[in-house]
This record gives sequence, C-alpha cells and structure tokens, in this order.
Amino acid sequence: MATDDANKDVEDWVTGEEPATGPQLSYLHTLAREAGEEVPRDLTKAEASRMIDRLQQASPRTTGSGGAGGESSADGGDTAT
Repeated sequence: MATDDANKDVEDWVTGEEPATGPQLSYLHTLAREAGEEVPRDLTKAEASRMIDRLQQASPRTTGSGGAGGESSADGGDTAT
C-alpha cells in the first residue's frame, strides 16, 4: 500500500536535510517551553519533525491528558519533490 506524502517517514523526505521551517520552529518552541526543554539550534526539517512528534506525545495540548499518545506531525511534512 502506498503512503501519501503527509504520512511519509521522515527518512524518505526529499527535503528532510533542509533547515526547519518557521512554522515548525514556532510550534516546536511552544511544545518545548511547555515541556521545560530547549530547542537545539540549526535543526533540519526531519529533526524538527521528530522532536515535535516526541514532545506531542507528552503534551496535554495534543493528548488531552498529558499521557502517552499524540498525533503525528504534519508541520514539516515534505510535499515538494
């Protein structure tokens, strides 16, 4: 079964090694602040997406309860080829 671009593994992104986007960094900073974490400098799109996914799993903002779960990040999804 084919995977659409929004759900493509970050390892398969054509632009995954490009710098993280403004929207990714903005959302990442919000999640990191809530989790008491720092956002590393010079993140790639793929690294930012992985960090967003990890922080979403612990955030009451995205899980509704602050526990395990969460949604996959589409903020940095690679739709360009």
